[in-house]
Amino acid sequence: MGRRTMKPFAVQGVTFSGMADKGKCVGRTPEGQVVFAEGAAPGDVADVLVRKKKDDYLLGQLLNIHAYSALRTEPFCQHYQECGGCQWQHIGYDAQLEHKQLMVENALRRIGKVQTESMLPILPAERTVYYRNKLEFAFSNKKWRTPEEMSLGEPADQNVLGYHRAGAFDKILHIEHCWLQDAPSNEIRNALCGIAEAQGLTFFDVVRNTGLLRHVMIRVTTLGEILFVMSFGERDEKSIHRFLDAVIERFPELTTVAYCINPKPNDYWLDLDVVQYYGKGYIEEELGHVRFKIGPKSFFQTNTTQAIRLYNVVVEFAELTGTENVYDLYTGLGSIALYVANRCRQVVGIEQVEEAIEDARINAALNDIQNAVFYAGDVRNILTQEFTARHGKPDLLITDPPRDGMHPDVVKMLLQLEAPRLVYVSCNPATQARDLNLLSEKYVVKKSQPVDLFPHTYHIENVALLELK
Repeated sequence: MGRRTMKPFAVQGVTFSGMADKGKCVGRTPEGQVVFAEGAAPGDVADVLVRKKKDDYLLGQLLNIHAYSALRTEPFCQHYQECGGCQWQHIGYDAQLEHKQLMVENALRRIGKVQTESMLPILPAERTVYYRNKLEFAFSNKKWRTPEEMSLGEPADQNVLGYHRAGAFDKILHIEHCWLQDAPSNEIRNALCGIAEAQGLTFFDVVRNTGLLRHVMIRVTTLGEILFVMSFGERDEKSIHRFLDAVIERFPELTTVAYCINPKPNDYWLDLDVVQYYGKGYIEEELGHVRFKIGPKSFFQTNTTQAIRLYNVVVEFAELTGTENVYDLYTGLGSIALYVANRCRQVVGIEQVEEAIEDARINAALNDIQNAVFYAGDVRNILTQEFTARHGKPDLLITDPPRDGMHPDVVKMLLQLEAPRLVYVSCNPATQARDLNLLSEKYVVKKSQPVDLFPHTYHIENVALLELK
């Protein structure tokens, strides 16, 4: 017997009070039942169509709003209702900051039971639009249509370029203007469809796994350089070269153009061979005093301006004097390690992705940094007693793990190492709180500093300083 599907039902008069996990707003019915819904704002009173029912909460979507929150503001993006990328555009930026601060405090103090001596106020973003240096878009021969477009009989069979729409794996939301990336990103993306259709090229069909044009990545730097990487679904070199030549002719300011062939049933292309087609093969960016070469597969902070502010918090918390031995775990391409290298005796970086470590070594040489060494491999396998015996016990340990946080074995090793100071950078306060709770066996959290790298979204970075008890 199959699992029974719940029939949606409406609840009325939900009063919303705060922002919760993954950008949803939390409220209560007049009877006290907890309700989560997207698109609501703290202070709204609304009816909700419930689509999921759990033992202790309901999950649904707004039906209609009886009383509007004073925090509401008019979304500035024409795609806001359909895109789902910038979930908090309907809330003023000051209110976003307030609720992100509360998210960090709740994660650490209430959920993680972490006793933090000082919770510093969130650092806002200097730019709340056009702040990303990298965006990726998908080509498709199937368009995601709004309810209005469907009512007007607009067909789904259209060539489009834009974002994957949640709940519609086979359709793409066509994007006219995205407020996330600075010029000439929108101009390039909008020109690609015209070039492709003029040349009679096919757009990708995800159901049939056919079509030439599949995926594009655009990365821009504050130095004015542009990286353009195409993913093609079929190996048609003649058509590929004709298309790329037209793009380069239309946008001569492109610094590097590269491409790959991806016939797989998924969009992931970082495991594929990338062909350098035009330019020097990389772009360059500066984070403060450090210059970086960024290739097609490089891992790099997507908000350059705020990354500098984030790294300055790390430097401030680290209080380096020039004599310290520093470990940087989950170092990526070594951005934090290279940023602090001029303030310590030695920095040792560990990262699982081999290509990222290759970038780290290249960028160390580019900046004539000779006191940084890097190792590729899983942190839990590399960070051993033998490793620390070879490289010396760390005076400071910096860790910047992925959203899942640190593996329990890594936490155990940190407790064994007993570094006097530990700076924990996190993109997920919930998993950070879990790890800090485990580390509280030997460490006290002196202070915590949220930094907003992604305005109009629920994402937040947090830096915590720990000292050995």
